[in-house]
Amino acid sequence: MGSFSIWHWLIVLVIVVMVFGTKKLKNVGTDLGAAVKGFKDGMKDGGTAEGTQQVTNAAHTDANTVDVEAKNKS
Repeated sequence: MGSFSIWHWLIVLVIVVMVFGTKKLKNVGTDLGAAVKGFKDGMKDGGTAEGTQQVTNAAHTDANTVDVEAKNKS
């Protein structure tokens, strides 16, 4: 009941390929790789304010955006 041998893993792999097909497994692998790459890039950037600055500038250039300040009632 401990670890599985290589034959167990090969049988599981064959069953997974038969159920999902190679094309779908390739797409899942590609999506997972892109997600990991995006996460690494996000961690590399750190907490820079460039992303928030771009959003702020985009909001100011939109003609339909109304800029207001909220005030608390006393």
